[in-house]
Amino acid sequence: MSIKSIIEAIRDALYEEIQRDPRVFIMGEDIGKRGGVFLATQGFVDAFGETRVIDTPLAESSIAGIALGAAFQGMRPIAEIQFSDFIWPTLSQIIGETAKARYGTNGAVAAPLVIRFPYGGGVRGGLYHSQNVEVPFFHTPGLKVLAPTTPYDAKGLLKSAIRDDNPIIFLEHKKGYRLVRGEVPNDEYLLPIGPADIKRAGEHVTVVTYGLVLHYCLEAASNLEGDDVSVEVIDLPTLKPLDTSTITDSVKKTGKLLIVHEDNLTGGIGAEIAAVVAQEAFEYLDGPIMRLCGPDVPTMPFAKTLEEAYLPTTDKIVNAIQQLAAY
Repeated sequence: MSIKSIIEAIRDALYEEIQRDPRVFIMGEDIGKRGGVFLATQGFVDAFGETRVIDTPLAESSIAGIALGAAFQGMRPIAEIQFSDFIWPTLSQIIGETAKARYGTNGAVAAPLVIRFPYGGGVRGGLYHSQNVEVPFFHTPGLKVLAPTTPYDAKGLLKSAIRDDNPIIFLEHKKGYRLVRGEVPNDEYLLPIGPADIKRAGEHVTVVTYGLVLHYCLEAASNLEGDDVSVEVIDLPTLKPLDTSTITDSVKKTGKLLIVHEDNLTGGIGAEIAAVVAQEAFEYLDGPIMRLCGPDVPTMPFAKTLEEAYLPTTDKIVNAIQQLAAY
């Protein structure tokens, strides 16, 4: 085992997969000599050359379109979008074309491409470098959507994503890149796409989360031990397909559900989780389904005080769990 940051784990996964499979290549803005804005591909162009590590123009729609064309030709492209906020020009290519490829050909045409991008707040990136953009992709059949936030999960899931024959959206929380560290096996490993992960077992309240706020939820659960509130924390490193059975099984045990995510409240992934639980486990609920999410303002406020007011925090999560546990 080695202790790695998330960005180091991602860099290792990319390096190993490009080295392993000659069909794998990476393309994106400034990923060559600069090594990317967050240095995920630092040194790659020297190791693999400019045909495997391709610096592209500032044209996100072209990045996504060329990646899809390469996938149709048997390559396994990894397209990097520099920030989640720049994803919008790609929607015609990703949602309009890529997501439909396998269904529209009855599975005859594979679309093995990964689209990586950093997302999320907490770094004072303001309105155009902090957005949470998972919902349009979560809503779109034909795409898989991953959002791991531990180094172990990030490496194992990225390697699996690169080997998958379906198009995959791979979200990387930028604040977590160097903030979160953890054990990563030295030997090769893959993690299955799909299953939720019970990061902490508990009896009284189920907390379902994803993204960087996972770590705040775990901290909140630990803080409540002295109050005899036992919290089960479920992480969703895979958002789509959504592992509804793990969530509903937990709620059937605890009777209470809090959903926490950084994205806006209205129409967020938490709303879908709440609907599933209301349909599948209503008779087990001992309190209302609660959501602690970002308010419905454009993300992310630049002012430090406003950004902090927007984001879920450990204290806010503790208060929400206590409120729910009191029912």
